[in-house]
Amino acid sequence: MSSVVERAPDRPPAAPQTRRKPAAVLQGVLLGIGLVLLIGGFAVIAVNYRPYDIPTASMAPTLQVGDTVLARKAGGADVGRGDVVIFRDQAWGDQLMVKRVVAVGGDTVAVGGGDQRLTVNGKPVDESYLASQGPQGGSFNVTVPEGRLFLLGDNRLGSLDSRVHLEVDGGTVPATDVEARVEGTVLPLGRAGLFGGTRAFDAVGGAGPAGPGPLEPAFYATVVGTATIVVTSAVGGVTGLVRRRGRPS
Repeated sequence: MSSVVERAPDRPPAAPQTRRKPAAVLQGVLLGIGLVLLIGGFAVIAVNYRPYDIPTASMAPTLQVGDTVLARKAGGADVGRGDVVIFRDQAWGDQLMVKRVVAVGGDTVAVGGGDQRLTVNGKPVDESYLASQGPQGGSFNVTVPEGRLFLLGDNRLGSLDSRVHLEVDGGTVPATDVEARVEGTVLPLGRAGLFGGTRAFDAVGGAGPAGPGPLEPAFYATVVGTATIVVTSAVGGVTGLVRRRGRPS
């Protein structure tokens, strides 16, 4: 009588464990960092800033017709002399406008004398941002009430600003009418750039331009994140192609 010996079926050999190569790990880490920077920078800009189109030349040469700017949400208490602001005032037609703050509550702002130079609290202002130097229109002298702002366009010979409304509160507007502060130009690309605070009002002292917002670091985070993703993906693709071609057929 034959005995039957049960034999366990042969097991397939265990698949060798593969380890990710250091280059692949590094690529994944870089892609993750790039994605975080890209999304984080874009989110900061989207939450804090709003785009505005510039329809007139009243702020030339600082802002040109057709420019698209990014302005950070801000109230009147957040701005000072030299800031370029977006505001809406019923006495000015209840339309969005963009002008530069040249005087705040308590200031005395004037233009007069032979050179027709702007002065604030008796101190001459060196306005290097103006479209042209020299006489900038008629003379005026206004003491700005508390809680209000005196605003002028950088193109003084082509701007409808506080000087046109002198008969109503000395041409001033409530600080609460300010919606945002312009911090950079994004379009056209040839004019893209960030606004630095002007030093034109340093001699006056007090309420100067507001400090920079998060636009600059957020912008660079977005650029670096995008570049990291693109370069890392390109290098990974080229490396993989070289490896495949190097294998024997």
